[in-house]
Amino acid sequence: MIDRRTLFKRVLAGLALSQARPMPSSPVITGATGPIWDAHTHLTSLAGETPEERFTQLLKYADRLGVERVVLSLGYTIFSDPSPQQLREENDQVLRVLHRWPDRAFGFVYLSPNQLEFSLQEFDRCVRDGPMVGIKLLTARRCSAPELDPIVERALTMKVPILQHTWLKIGGNEPGESTPYDVVELARRHPQLSIICGHTGGDWERGIRIVRATSNVSICLAGFDPTSGVVEMGVRELGAERLVYGSDSGGRSFASQLSKVVGAEIPESGKREILGGNLHRMLTPVLKTKGYRV
Repeated sequence: MIDRRTLFKRVLAGLALSQARPMPSSPVITGATGPIWDAHTHLTSLAGETPEERFTQLLKYADRLGVERVVLSLGYTIFSDPSPQQLREENDQVLRVLHRWPDRAFGFVYLSPNQLEFSLQEFDRCVRDGPMVGIKLLTARRCSAPELDPIVERALTMKVPILQHTWLKIGGNEPGESTPYDVVELARRHPQLSIICGHTGGDWERGIRIVRATSNVSICLAGFDPTSGVVEMGVRELGAERLVYGSDSGGRSFASQLSKVVGAEIPESGKREILGGNLHRMLTPVLKTKGYRV
């Protein structure tokens, strides 16, 4: 029988030995999966007083997991119905990151159909005449509303995708908050539009079924709990080519959201598409227009 003093000495010796050994480097998801592009990140919930400080924090975690590129939208604050000034401030924060890290971040301009004329001006400033390559829509108005049509028409001129926040809440959505049903209605009005159903509505089993018959809708895997089976169902019902990896970092972690794809029981070719290939294909038209190497 070991007395307390002997046990304490053995524990201390073990700790000293473990500290003396070099620690293994953090695991990085590379190799067969190919380049990882994250379609859904924000500067919210990150430490730092400036966009550059916040994005430095985001990159630290992205590098740990081997995430090569991120799509960044919104700035520090999530507004349910932003004013023109707030839209401009949020987009300016993202533009500062794109200027500093053009090889690590793509930008999606934050627009609101409740500020239609100003949003069209922001599209021209940030996408047509600036470095951004897509549109992010949040909760100001349900995306099935006809007020979105001028924004969609502007998106089609540059062949850029729209990332639309969606949710299916048990107690009912917030005013103006879209569901996958709204995404389907918008997508059917504009069959040439490439639209990403953000969060797959949260309730992903319903969300996948809702968008299934609308081929120009892809689902974004960001933001809901990493439940086993979501990617398998998505591939079975939609095909791997309609699934897009996203994390919703910094509100969510890269690791928990990557686990949905990396741990899925699907072919490696499907994982490569979901983790980067599909987003790359979606952005290729606008990237070529802007002179990116693709």
